[in-house]
Amino acid sequence: MSERELPRLLLAAPMSGSGKTTITAGLIAALDARGFQVAPFKCGPDYIDPSYHSLAARRPCHNLDAWLVPPDQIPGILARRSQGADLAVIEGVMGLFDGYAGDDDSGSSAHIARLTDTPVIIVLDARAMARTAAALVAGLRDFDPHVRVAGVICNRVGGPGHAQLLTRAIEESTGLPVLGCLSRDEAISVPERHLGLVPTAEPGRWQAWIGEVRARVEASVDLDRLLVIARSAPVIKGGQEAGGRRQDRTSESGLTLPLGQALGGEGYPIIAVARDEAFSFLYEENLDLLREAGAQICFFSPLRDQALPDGTGAIYLCGGFPELYAAQLSENQSMCESLRAAAAAGLPIYAECGGLMYLTEAVVDAEGRTYPLVGLLSGHSTMTDRLTLGYRTVQAQTDSWLWRTGETMRGHEFHYSIWEQRPPTIPWLYACLPDAMRSTARPEGAHADTILASYIHLHFRAYPDLATRFVAAARRTP
Repeated sequence: MSERELPRLLLAAPMSGSGKTTITAGLIAALDARGFQVAPFKCGPDYIDPSYHSLAARRPCHNLDAWLVPPDQIPGILARRSQGADLAVIEGVMGLFDGYAGDDDSGSSAHIARLTDTPVIIVLDARAMARTAAALVAGLRDFDPHVRVAGVICNRVGGPGHAQLLTRAIEESTGLPVLGCLSRDEAISVPERHLGLVPTAEPGRWQAWIGEVRARVEASVDLDRLLVIARSAPVIKGGQEAGGRRQDRTSESGLTLPLGQALGGEGYPIIAVARDEAFSFLYEENLDLLREAGAQICFFSPLRDQALPDGTGAIYLCGGFPELYAAQLSENQSMCESLRAAAAAGLPIYAECGGLMYLTEAVVDAEGRTYPLVGLLSGHSTMTDRLTLGYRTVQAQTDSWLWRTGETMRGHEFHYSIWEQRPPTIPWLYACLPDAMRSTARPEGAHADTILASYIHLHFRAYPDLATRFVAAARRTP
């Protein structure tokens, strides 16, 4: 394993809603405008925040999750995913020390900071706050001596006088530099909706928003001092990216996609992966592991493509927002029929969250409108006002092309829909095991012939056999 210098910062906060995402995206864009190649990262399992940072950095944002993935792999992921970059900028998750449970900080921003020896910049929502800001910062600085809090950015500041008061209190009381103060302004707040922030895969004013937050950061934050702190990070250990990565194909929808070896080449089975506005929640690490296991990845659009890619050996339906595009998905019955034909032919189909919803008979949206969909799984996916959220440890309930009975793995849930009228005769895919929040196990998902569907999102890096088995199943497809 090699060592390399990697300037880096982790932006954390006392609590969610402090403005980490906005300031992180603005900082990445401001550094990019200065000519720096910035490698963006997000702590935790989130899919949406990384989309903003990818847009700002003009390169993919990757997740660092020390609960889903073995902690000793985190430094290597950070080092590999920063190849070719001048520095890495990491957005934290929730509050600095908020992890999986209350008795430790596993999976928290602080955990990632310790694992990677990354300096932490506190994003402080300073509304209605004066000298207490200094006490809050001092508490975060001193709570864990192994986490290096190196500076503060005050957000939602009332004006120049308020900024001056905050700066004096924090710097004189804690010795930490205040690197900038951003004024309250709803124009730079990220729009929210039922599943949190709006993903950039949707049409919108995202480039304009990135430009606006970049301008605010450039005007309000001392980028030179931030860079000095970033360069103070020690060397980090990590391997190189796997060599010889194959390119991938383009779908009929005209999306820009990775291209593979010669299409249908012997030994390189095609795994068709859903990717468009409706389906965008997927860890890039999963795709890399599938490629390393020998697969060609071919993206397709359930919204626009008429059929699965030629030569498809297995299908990966990832999460996203199918309920927002239910009408268009329902209208594209040609794709629905292509998926039905694939299932009838015995192709392995793996579906997570939004992918499960797509495979049911219909989606019922928040207004009660029903949209017929693929129908490979009986019952309806119905939107509710109740969020199901959290990490899960799941145990396979049956043998399948992907699992062996009794195997356990870690994942997470994040959805507002429920699967109604699920037939009791379909075998359950997983049992969600008891955890810090639940005292009893509960069944989850479905194993229906070659279809494996669940609301659980998995990170393959925690269980690399998944990729090997996935590719082997695709290779066995006639």
